Amino acid sequence: MAYRVDEIDKRILYYLAEDARNTSTSDIAEEMDVTPATIRNRIEQLKEEDILRGYRADIDYKSIEGYVTYQFRCTASIPDRKRLAQSALEIPGVLTVQELMAGSSNLVITVVGADTDDITQTAHKLSNLGLEIDEENVVEDEYHTPYSLFGPDDVPKGPSLTDFMSLAGDAEVVEFTVSEEARVANKTIEQAVEEGLLADEMLVVGIERNGEVLTPKGRTVIQPGDVIALFSKTPLKKDSLEEFGTE
Repeated sequence: MAYRVDEIDKRILYYLAEDARNTSTSDIAEEMDVTPATIRNRIEQLKEEDILRGYRADIDYKSIEGYVTYQFRCTASIPDRKRLAQSALEIPGVLTVQELMAGSSNLVITVVGADTDDITQTAHKLSNLGLEIDEENVVEDEYHTPYSLFGPDDVPKGPSLTDFMSLAGDAEVVEFTVSEEARVANKTIEQAVEEGLLADEMLVVGIERNGEVLTPKGRTVIQPGDVIALFSKTPLKKDSLEEFGTE
């Protein structure tokens, strides 16, 4: 029988994902109104169930002079995908391997090297394993956040801005994800304008949905999970995006 993760487990996972180093069992226990021993036991159980798989250091390798981090998207044959993923981890310089349920580009491999020659050597070793390298990119930075729905009630559940750009004059472009609780969710752009949810100075210039880019029209329905690109002729106020469920 599968282990059932309850609210205590979720809160543990949230705080460990947020900052495992400075998370104490006493703090979590006080919030959840249980004993620290209960939290310690739950942590051990989560480890035994292979739900909590470890505490990884967040290292910025590019801050070390000369070091670079690359991400390779590779294709492995379906029957060999798991074996090749494990073999790739044994190559010096490989940090992580993500196995994707896809026919192509089904392994995402992150590597680090002292210079580009190191990266090239690692790429050759990946090819020698039998992997086809489809794409490679320099990793500029990586950002992490805990899963907010496992957090306490005072943690914002709506998504935050994902991108922001100032244009000439006072114009701005912002990009964000529409939350489930957004007032504009499941309304057309026309309805949002008519109901005053979308100000006159704002214009929806792009919608990304399920990996596809849509051309916004008046009858386009704004759905939860849509990534919206919004143009504003004037600077956006702090509460301008509340109707989209954005903090």
